[in-house]
Amino acid sequence: MRILPLLLLAAAPVTAQPSRADILRGEYGRYRANNDLLFYHLDVRVDPEKKFLSGKNTIRFKMLQDDTRIQLDLHEALKVEKILLGTAPLKYERELSAVFVDFPETLRAGRTYSIDFYYSGNPVESGRFGGITFKKDPSGHDWINTACEGQGASVWWPNKDQWRDEVESMEISVAIPNGLVDVSNGKFVGKTGLGDGYTRWDWLVQYPINNYSVSLNIGNYEHFSDRLGDLALDFYALPENLEKAKKQFAQAKGMIEAYQHYFGEYPFQKDGYKLIEAPYSGMEHQSAVTYGNHFANGYLERDWTGVGISPRFDFIIIHESGHEWFGNSVTAADRSDMWIHEGWTTYLESLYVEYMYGHDDAVKYLSGYKSKVRNTQPIVAERGVNRTPPQDQYFKGALFLNTLRSVVDDDKKWWALIHDLYQHFKYRNIMTEDMVAYFNQKTGMNLTPVFDQYLRHTALPVLELEFDEQAGTVRYRWKADEAGFAMPVRVGSKDKWQVVAPAAEWKTMKTPLKKDEFEVATDLYFVAVSKK
Repeated sequence: MRILPLLLLAAAPVTAQPSRADILRGEYGRYRANNDLLFYHLDVRVDPEKKFLSGKNTIRFKMLQDDTRIQLDLHEALKVEKILLGTAPLKYERELSAVFVDFPETLRAGRTYSIDFYYSGNPVESGRFGGITFKKDPSGHDWINTACEGQGASVWWPNKDQWRDEVESMEISVAIPNGLVDVSNGKFVGKTGLGDGYTRWDWLVQYPINNYSVSLNIGNYEHFSDRLGDLALDFYALPENLEKAKKQFAQAKGMIEAYQHYFGEYPFQKDGYKLIEAPYSGMEHQSAVTYGNHFANGYLERDWTGVGISPRFDFIIIHESGHEWFGNSVTAADRSDMWIHEGWTTYLESLYVEYMYGHDDAVKYLSGYKSKVRNTQPIVAERGVNRTPPQDQYFKGALFLNTLRSVVDDDKKWWALIHDLYQHFKYRNIMTEDMVAYFNQKTGMNLTPVFDQYLRHTALPVLELEFDEQAGTVRYRWKADEAGFAMPVRVGSKDKWQVVAPAAEWKTMKTPLKKDEFEVATDLYFVAVSKK
């Protein structure tokens, strides 16, 4: 799936020299840009005892330019068995995890081709959740899971391992020892005994899917199900946790209802929604969200924002499922713009709170995130080098979106704006510039300096206030990194806010309030305040 055309603005400053591996992973160079992914069929056999994978990925793509080479990716720990075009073996070169596939004749622009990429090996566990892990559950059964957003999907299967281009649909076939269950993405098609002690589980993904969302969850799972209207809800838990799961996973319905209220229909209706127990905290795998939050409210049994609201709901169900809308449906085209996933989904948590408990609790919940913001790096990272943005993409990103709501200053317009933005960009891969252009067009405001201040600089804008109590006046201006930064803000007192429009130059207003009485609505705008 191709990304929208994008405007090229300056990327965030470089914090360190990228490695060759990061350039190979992150750069959308000639041999990636010359083709458009259409379809994968990942057909993999998993041997838990040997911690071994073998199989093939059938990759269908359309050439966008005449060329004789394309780039795919497979972790260097895994072996390329062969790559076939029909029955003809293709030559290839490997550099680290990059696999450059060469064709004996020129592939023509506009034509569709299909290759079979055979591979095998023992994948390496790495990263926060292991990438792919071979574990045992508490009762001794094999428990194998994937979670590879950071390391890349090529840690366990061959693919075009970047974010810009997605297949339009996918088949996943997983052969595992009899008696185990595989839960992967998409709609369950069926299972087939292979007669050798293995059973193949087949899944059909009927929507575009980002490569790191593709997942295996293999274990001694019990299955139960429900429906929300026409939407199939399927749940998987280990037998000893089944009753806890039935109680805790009931929260999924209210979560989906809340997000549908704001953004429209659940984006993967034909594939359904699945929630699957996993041995780590959780991950947003498309239509197959994984869960390891101890069957308890809060986040790993903690009050996540510290204000008494997150213990009312299961953070992992609410957050990771929110990625179905932002991350899986609306996807960043480059890792640098990952705030489109994380900032938005963290903001969705507050929308869930608002839907369930009201506006005041939503504002209180979001304000609890302020203590987590570090302001040490810009949220938009360097592009094209597999650069991971800082943690501020979550918390500062969400607080920034709440600030935008206050800048729009009309909730009816705001709800229509975010609903229509989601609908406009769903099933697409976008950059920050695409989102800024949409906001500017729909609001009729030039919000580019506001976006840039929050996303491309480290410091918060500072509202500088200088009081002359004898004259009953206050001077005010913004101190910001972004030239042209001007943002309305509510000041005065909570029972009688006044909206002012500070800019870089000093302005003066009358006020009967003393310096220590004069307030700024910092729960509605994420700003710093300096009083003199």
